[in-house]
Amino acid sequence: MLKALAIQIGSEVNYNELGKMVGADNGTIERYVDALEKAFIVFRLASFSRNVRNELKKSKKVYFYDNGIRNAIIGNYMRLANRVDIGSLFENYLVSEREKQLKYNNLNHQSYFWRTTQQQEIDYLEEYDGTIDAYEFKWNKSKIKIPETFLKNYPVNKSNTITTENYFEWLLE
Repeated sequence: MLKALAIQIGSEVNYNELGKMVGADNGTIERYVDALEKAFIVFRLASFSRNVRNELKKSKKVYFYDNGIRNAIIGNYMRLANRVDIGSLFENYLVSEREKQLKYNNLNHQSYFWRTTQQQEIDYLEEYDGTIDAYEFKWNKSKIKIPETFLKNYPVNKSNTITTENYFEWLLE
């Protein structure tokens, strides 16, 4: 079960689908993920949904606190240049390290991801006192625009694409 979860980092986790893969029901999968969360191995990021009709409302992504644990579970220790999952690893690293930094500094925030049924998405959102900071993560140097649907419906304070060139400053911001 853990290997199936590890392969899906950075993706929406479907407990029903995971259950079918490992021969367990949704409740068992949910309890297992909850136990892993309480042991500080993984954490969940909920989908952000307030008023746009086609937003995903109950989806969750699961991230590992440490990419090394994830790599050990799937048995993949290849160099980054040879990895097909580099985007997922980079996203997991950024989300987990940012969450650690915000919690360490006692910054009162809520974190989410956002996606619509039309596959518009934002990798990571931070909400502070009703305003939202939106971030896209890209291993390659590319500028991504935040979807207009999101910008029209929510009070975005700032948005940015986080890459290998600016991630360190963002993590410490």
